[in-house]
Amino acid sequence: MALEMRTRCERCDAPLSPGGDARICSHECTFCPACTEAMSGTCPNCGGELVARPRRAAAS
Repeated sequence: MALEMRTRCERCDAPLSPGGDARICSHECTFCPACTEAMSGTCPNCGGELVARPRRAAAS
């Protein structure tokens, strides 16, 4: 099952590129690095840890 690669931060609505820096919890809540830092690395929706979202390889 693939992760849903959301394109906007759920807190500030900043754009997030598929290969760019973003943080995600186990429920796929997605945030920009600045919001993640402001929330001390904890998802406000589920209370889970926010970690670096993996990058996908470019399509060939």
